[in-house]
Amino acid sequence: MDLDAMFAAVEQRDKVSLRGKPVVVGGLAGRGVVATASYEARAFGVHSAMPMSQARRRSPPGTAYLVPRFAAYKRTSEVVMRLLAEVSPLVEQVSIDEAYVDLAVTGHDLSTAGVTELALRIKAEIAAATGGVTGSIGAASSKLLAKIGSDLHKPDGLTVVPAGQELAVLHPLPVKRLGGVGPATEQRLHRSGVRTVGDLARVPLDDLVDWFGTAHGQGLYRLARAQDDRPVVSEREAKSVSAEETFDVDLTDPVRLNRELDLLSARVAGRLRAGGVTGRTVNIKVRHHDFTTVTRAVTRDQPTDDGRLVAQLARRLLAEVDTSGGIRLLGVGVSTLADFAQDDLFSGSFPEFGAAFAGAAEPLGEFPGAGGGSSAEAGFPPPAERSDSAVVDLLPVVAAPESSDTSEMPAKWPAGAGRDEAVVPVWRTGQDVRHEEFGAGWVWGSGLGLVTVRFEGPLTGPGPVRTFAVTDPMLHPADPPDWTTDGAHDP
Repeated sequence: MDLDAMFAAVEQRDKVSLRGKPVVVGGLAGRGVVATASYEARAFGVHSAMPMSQARRRSPPGTAYLVPRFAAYKRTSEVVMRLLAEVSPLVEQVSIDEAYVDLAVTGHDLSTAGVTELALRIKAEIAAATGGVTGSIGAASSKLLAKIGSDLHKPDGLTVVPAGQELAVLHPLPVKRLGGVGPATEQRLHRSGVRTVGDLARVPLDDLVDWFGTAHGQGLYRLARAQDDRPVVSEREAKSVSAEETFDVDLTDPVRLNRELDLLSARVAGRLRAGGVTGRTVNIKVRHHDFTTVTRAVTRDQPTDDGRLVAQLARRLLAEVDTSGGIRLLGVGVSTLADFAQDDLFSGSFPEFGAAFAGAAEPLGEFPGAGGGSSAEAGFPPPAERSDSAVVDLLPVVAAPESSDTSEMPAKWPAGAGRDEAVVPVWRTGQDVRHEEFGAGWVWGSGLGLVTVRFEGPLTGPGPVRTFAVTDPMLHPADPPDWTTDGAHDP
């Protein structure tokens, strides 16, 4: 089960004036990228992971560009996952909008007709419970075919692959439909005349191993034959917690880079504490001005959730990297997780660290926010970068006021909140707000000391638009609206 353009669908549900119109969710400034585009926007060639600047050039006038509202998406996801849990005790949530459901452990009718009827009921229940957010379902004898089936007839699609018909469905598809075929693999296969999965199935195993190596070659050989025995796992163990930031201007100043590391480390530590976990391995991710990316890692004897210690180790790792040419992206992660901590008794007294390359700390993708940067929010990777690797889903942590990332900053910082004076409020396009006189609405836009709000919600008609000073004391940030009439589906 895969929700259709979930972020954009939730925005259209909660903002009634945007229904049926192109909506693009992602980073709105600088190097922001598209997280999700509505199907109305996709008709113009806009897709996830596309630079927002390119999306703006392709989209028609009147397109809505919104920053992500993770709280709203998470609430919708929780409703859907609870519904799926009523279908089967084995539900494997892959991401915020996607899950596998094992029907073999249930008493449901597993005939083609029975599964089709069940899937149609699930789809109807999801749409009703989420206020109109639709999902596409693929049903088959393996995760491979179920995943492919869920993508074949989006949006609001349904594909049921009868037992014994797996290859008949799989072999006519282009090779890029297989999870193990990325752009580089696809190009290599095309050079050899392999364009469909059926073509791939006719390639000898020895040739695939010669082209791609043992592991990848054998994997492609099995996928082309629909050989996938991966079980549905209801509990996914988190492998890492990470955060990263993309800068509008490449950074070269070591002082600024270390300051950014400190902010990212504080955010990661907050997520560790929120999730009740600690970690032994600290990782950094550095993307240079030419898009080359390097990672460094260090593993200590005892796990920690101390942001200061994470920052200290991250700084040591960064000192090993040449940053003179400019840094486009910086990330910090903690992995080798445990559910307890036994830090050193004396602050600043650490054992020798066994430095070892451990790869990136399960980076969650560049998730842009408003303002000058972008961050990777735990558990919400861009659709184009999802995989079956486990991703921890922890509560987002508000960045310090000095951070250039505003994707999770409150709209208003009171005097003394990290600075000696009050900070001018930052209102993000699409943000939920409430005005003491006019009620609930969302930010339509802001600039030149003004903020424009549209007062409407999921259960209203299109609402009026009013403009206020950004410092209007009657305007406040608000929680996402309730899309139900009675709150029965509200987590």
